[in-house]
Amino acid sequence: MAQDNLAPGAPGMDARWAPGPKDGVGTALNDTSNVWFTVRHGILNEVFYPQVDTPSIRDLGLIITDGDDYFSEESAAVDSKIERAEQAIPAYTLTNSAHDGRYVINKQVISDPERPVVLQRISFHPKADKLKLFVLLAPHLGDMGGNNTAWTDERNGNSLLLAERDGCALALAASAPLTKASAGFVGTSDGWQDLNQHKQLTWQYTRAENGNTALVAEIDYSGGNFTLALGFGRTTDEATDNALESLKRPFNEVWDDYINGWQKWLGSCGARLPKSAPALAHISLTTLKTHESKNPGGGLVAGLASPWGYAKGDDAKIGYHVIWTRDMVESAGGLLAAGDFEGVKCQLQLLKNTQQVDGHWPQNMWIDGTPFWNGVQMDETALPILLVSLAHRVGALKSEELYEFWPMVRAAASYLLRNGPVTGQDRWEEDPGYTPFTLAAEIAALLAGADLAEQAGEQLTSRFLRETADIWHDQIDRWLYASDTDWCKQFGVNGYYERTSLVNEDGVHRFQAVIHVKNVPTSQAYLSAVHLISPDALALVRFGLRTADDPRVKDTVKIIDSLLKIETPSGTTWHRYNDDGYGEHTDGSAFDGTGIGRGWPLLTGERAHYELALGNKTQAEKLKKDMEQFAGNGGLLPEQVWDSDPIPEHELELGRPTGSAMPLAWAHGEYLKLLRSIADGQIFDCPPQTVKRYLGDKVSSKLKAWRFNHKINTIPTGKALRVETLAPATVHWSSDGWQTSHDSATTDTGLGVHFVDLPTAKLASGASVNFTFYWHHADSWEGRNFSVNYIDQE
Repeated sequence: MAQDNLAPGAPGMDARWAPGPKDGVGTALNDTSNVWFTVRHGILNEVFYPQVDTPSIRDLGLIITDGDDYFSEESAAVDSKIERAEQAIPAYTLTNSAHDGRYVINKQVISDPERPVVLQRISFHPKADKLKLFVLLAPHLGDMGGNNTAWTDERNGNSLLLAERDGCALALAASAPLTKASAGFVGTSDGWQDLNQHKQLTWQYTRAENGNTALVAEIDYSGGNFTLALGFGRTTDEATDNALESLKRPFNEVWDDYINGWQKWLGSCGARLPKSAPALAHISLTTLKTHESKNPGGGLVAGLASPWGYAKGDDAKIGYHVIWTRDMVESAGGLLAAGDFEGVKCQLQLLKNTQQVDGHWPQNMWIDGTPFWNGVQMDETALPILLVSLAHRVGALKSEELYEFWPMVRAAASYLLRNGPVTGQDRWEEDPGYTPFTLAAEIAALLAGADLAEQAGEQLTSRFLRETADIWHDQIDRWLYASDTDWCKQFGVNGYYERTSLVNEDGVHRFQAVIHVKNVPTSQAYLSAVHLISPDALALVRFGLRTADDPRVKDTVKIIDSLLKIETPSGTTWHRYNDDGYGEHTDGSAFDGTGIGRGWPLLTGERAHYELALGNKTQAEKLKKDMEQFAGNGGLLPEQVWDSDPIPEHELELGRPTGSAMPLAWAHGEYLKLLRSIADGQIFDCPPQTVKRYLGDKVSSKLKAWRFNHKINTIPTGKALRVETLAPATVHWSSDGWQTSHDSATTDTGLGVHFVDLPTAKLASGASVNFTFYWHHADSWEGRNFSVNYIDQE
């Protein structure tokens, strides 16, 4: 065996991922091809294997030289036109035309339905002189750019580019001869450096070990069209087998099989999108399906991209290619709106299987349910309950199928009861406290859970869930509605719903509390609660807790539009909240822990839903079209759009996608729900339980609750005091300064909460209820007293 010619310059420069925005994403619709691919600027970007949460290459593209003084890197030197197959099936035809007119590259890109291989059928058309063609591949196996080992080899006359790391391997093979090849370290000895300097391969290293590696090969394209097969496996032998097997079949046959798999799903999944639906509707449907896991199925990741990936390395570790339960439920709602009932059942099954023992879901998690970040976001526990209810309401779950998911719903409702309504983080993963979206989702989820409990025959559970929802609903304005502030005078309103407010601490009222704003410099990081506002307040309408024409909501919208609304050539959008820092800097450089938040297209969809609820269908349709205009060149919806002057060197144009991430699955789900809402003339995912109870029947609570993690100091006259504990107890209490006392035992709800309602509703203003606890299991007293004071109003 010939001795390896080892590449110098180990370990290479620090690894980086590809930019966040993609033009296309794709996968075969079966379980045997566990590979997902992305396309940007005419080349492959991240390819995911063996699961949708694990990127395993950075990119794969072509380099063109003349062997003398010409060097052209495909991704940077072409205008790329991308086309999808019929019905927006993610099989791509790319036409890459060189800016200087010296060549055109045509590609067809799919994955092999029978194995984990990404295939590209390529034809290269030099316009004049003879040009050399090279393929350049950057392995990032197992979600890591470092510690990859790459080498060149051959099998039975087939030249191969190989790489492996920690039980994950790849092999690149071609139907055309690979005449020269080299393995090197990025930035020091890789093929890009060689070709850029010498315009031909001169180094031809056979192996680069344990670093940020790259592989390159010259392609003999004299025979015309050729196919590149990027195969994956647990070993390089397995990856090679997969790549070479794919090359044995005519590409057109594999293309047809790939298309047929998608057509079969589109025809049988129950999707009801008419062919006349906007292009973005079909793209959204297939894009959401592309984001789904295999073995197990049902996991929807937030996006097949890493935001500002070009500025992130192995230390960042995570992109959007994991499950956020909130994003997953929002995406599943879009699939429900389009009729994918069986798919949503799979997603509910995965949620059931990944629910934590205590009833909540992690802030985000890998497909197998392993948590990544460990923040607690209460909306992510509430939304799965609402998804079960919605699935039943639209016919995806039959009544007899509800029993399968009742234990999941019960556990989630229990977690809400024991830990809500305050959240550790809002839906933007930032601030704790009371927030409109989270609170609305929690209340709606408790009512939906109550209905499901009733169907399961658990009457006490059902009653307690409804009563808690009522208690929290009555407190929304006390917790979140600000009036008589400087903003009221400035914007000419009576009051408004804040973005977030804290629990009272040390006598400081929550509205005067200072909120720590994330992602901005320290000097800008603290604002009064009354000086923070967000479109999140529209969730009070979306979840059926306020009417769209409620004066409090309309006043809030007035300030939202004054501070957060952005007009662009593509359409209207909104910021997440004032002084948001999650976005590029002024100069267009990547978010690096600080930045400036930009407009979010999904907020355009949420506003369109509000306009529909308000009766402004024309405005809702206009905003729907704005969402369509925000889509990128390949029809994908971005997380954010640029809202400042153009910065061409960063590809930032007013009203066009930023460098954060594209696609964002949540945005596509919101768009599909908006289409359905407009067609139905009502909000598709608005819970009917809240609408009936609070907007129709106008139910209010006769109770106010005290808990150790949510102690209250005051209670309005006319309400009885409910005391809640997490263990059985006797409440020893007095309403006359301990001149007399009473003992009241708690009742076990079966939800991890015990409660007792003290008969105090007739106490006058100024009266106090004093109490302490005798703990049954511990056979001990609490050892301290608590008090709640009656007042005329709060």
